[in-house]
Amino acid sequence: MVPDVSTGSDTRGLIVYLFGPGRRDEHTDAHIVAAWDMAGAADPGRDPEASYTLLAKRLDHHVDLRTRELGGKKPPQYVWHCPVRTAPGDRYLTDTEWAEVARRIVHATGIAPEGDEKACRWIAVRHADDHIHIMATTVRADGRRPRTHHDGQRAQAECRKIEAEFGLRRLKSGDLTAPRTPTGAERAKAERQGQTVTARHWLREQAYAVAAAVRTEADYITVLQSLGIKVKTRLGPETGDVIGYSLAAPGDTNAAGEPVWYGGSKLARDLSINRLRERLPDQKVADHPRYVADPADPWRHTTTAIHAARTVLDSDDDAAAQGHLAAFGDALCNIASTTTSPHRAELRAAAMAFNRARRSATRADHQAATALLKAAKELAYASNEPGGLAIALLFATVHLARAAAKWHEQRGHEQQAAAAEEAFRHLQAGYRQAATPVLADLARRAPRAATARRFEQDVRAALPDHADRILADPTWTALTTTLAQAETAGHNPRRLLAEVGTQRELDSAERPAEVLNWRITAQPNRRAQAARSRSTISGTSSMSATPHTPATPVATRPEERSRHR
Repeated sequence: MVPDVSTGSDTRGLIVYLFGPGRRDEHTDAHIVAAWDMAGAADPGRDPEASYTLLAKRLDHHVDLRTRELGGKKPPQYVWHCPVRTAPGDRYLTDTEWAEVARRIVHATGIAPEGDEKACRWIAVRHADDHIHIMATTVRADGRRPRTHHDGQRAQAECRKIEAEFGLRRLKSGDLTAPRTPTGAERAKAERQGQTVTARHWLREQAYAVAAAVRTEADYITVLQSLGIKVKTRLGPETGDVIGYSLAAPGDTNAAGEPVWYGGSKLARDLSINRLRERLPDQKVADHPRYVADPADPWRHTTTAIHAARTVLDSDDDAAAQGHLAAFGDALCNIASTTTSPHRAELRAAAMAFNRARRSATRADHQAATALLKAAKELAYASNEPGGLAIALLFATVHLARAAAKWHEQRGHEQQAAAAEEAFRHLQAGYRQAATPVLADLARRAPRAATARRFEQDVRAALPDHADRILADPTWTALTTTLAQAETAGHNPRRLLAEVGTQRELDSAERPAEVLNWRITAQPNRRAQAARSRSTISGTSSMSATPHTPATPVATRPEERSRHR
C-alpha cells in the first residue's frame, strides 16, 4: 500500500479532478467513502443536488475564517492531498475498508487525530478499484495549522500496519532517499507517446550513466548535451557560480511547446550539483595526464577495488561503506557500457536496479572510496572486455552485490536491500551466461595428468584446510588450466595459491576452485610486467579522452532521442 503526500492551493480544482472522468476516462463511480462529517460532506458522485462548489465551500469553511483574519490571504499550500494505492495483485478493498484506511491515515499524519473535534476537514474519494484520494484543508476549527511534520513517513508507517492487518502485500519501508515517483500525468504522457518509461525515469538513468563515466563537472554537462538532453544551469546571484541545474529530455514539451525541466535533485538526491561535486575530482586531478601501461589494467584495478570494498562493508565505518556502494554503482554503469557481449542486457538491468541501493540516509564518505571511484572512471575509457579478466570482474561484482544487500538489511534499509538483491540476481545471471562457456573451454584445455597432479600437491601444501573441497569442485579442471597459464606468466603456482587463498575466506564459497580461478585470472602477467619495466621506450599509450557511450536504459525513447544518441 503506497501513500503519496503532496500539497497545493486549489481546493475546487482538486475536487473537480477527483469527481471528474479523469485524464483518460479512467474514473468510474467516483464517490466519498469517508469524511470529517459524512452528513456535512456533499457528495457530487452520489447526490444529484450536490455540486463541486458546495463541497469546496464546506471543506474551506475554516480556511475562509482564517482568510478573513489574514486580511483576505489564504494560507500557503493549504490543500493536503494523499492518494493511497494497493500494490498490484492485492485484493480490492471494500468501501468500508477504505474508509478505515482513510481515518487511520488522517489520524497518523496529524490531519484529523481521533476524537479531536477541532481537526481539519477532509474527505476520501474512491474512483477506482485499487486506490482512494484523501483531501483536506489544513486549517483547524481553532484557526491553527495541524502538525504534519514528517507526514509522508507517518503515512507510510501506518500503511505497513494496515497491510499486515488486512492481509495485503507487505511493501518495503522507505527512508525518503528514493527518487520521486512519476506522476499520473507523466505516465499517461509516456503511454501516449508509446514509451514504456517516463521522461523523468529516462533522464535519471542517463544522468547516472554519464556521471559514472565523466571526470569533471564540465564534462558532465557536455556529454549530456551530446546525447540531445537540454541542460539549464542556475547561477548564484552574488558569485555567478553554478549552484544547480535542470535537464529536459529531447522532444519532451508541455502544452505551450516549452521543454519540461527536471532539477538534478528532483531526479535523485545524489544527482544534485553538490552531491555530484563530492564524487567528481577537482580540476587539477582531472587535468592530470592519464596513461595505461596495459589495456587490461582498468579491469584488474576495478576487480581489486571491488574486493577491497567487500572488506569495508564488513567494517564499522558506515560512511565509508556508503561511499563504496555509491562508487560501485558507478562501476556497474561503466561495466554495462563497456561490455558488448550478449549478457550486456543483464548488466544494464543490474546497474539500473542498484541505483536505488547506492544511496541511503547514511551520508557517503566518497573520499574513502577514491580507489574504487578512480578504477570505475578508468573502466569508462578502457578497451573492450579482455576475455576471462572481464568475467573475473563480473564474479567480483556478484559477491559485492550480495554483500551490499546484507549490509543494507542489517541496517534496516529495506528498499535498498531489495534493490541490491535484484541487482545481485541480474549480475548472477549475466555472470553465468559469460562464465559457463569460458570455464568449459578451460576444462577442455586442461594440462596433462602429471602437471595436474603437481598442481594438486601445490593446493594441499598451500591451502590444506580447503584442499579437499577445492579438488572436489567441478571447476577444478578449469583451475588447472588457469594455474598453468599463471605459471607461464611467471608466477609460482604454490605461492600464488597461498596468496589468493588468503585474500578472503573460502569457507562460505560453494565452489572454492571457481573462486580461486577468477582471483588468479585477475593477477597481472609478471613476465609482461618485467618486460615493460626493462623497456627503454619512454612513451606509453594514453587512454582515450572520450568515455564509452553511457548504457542506454532498456526502454527506448522517441525517435529523435535515438538519433541524438
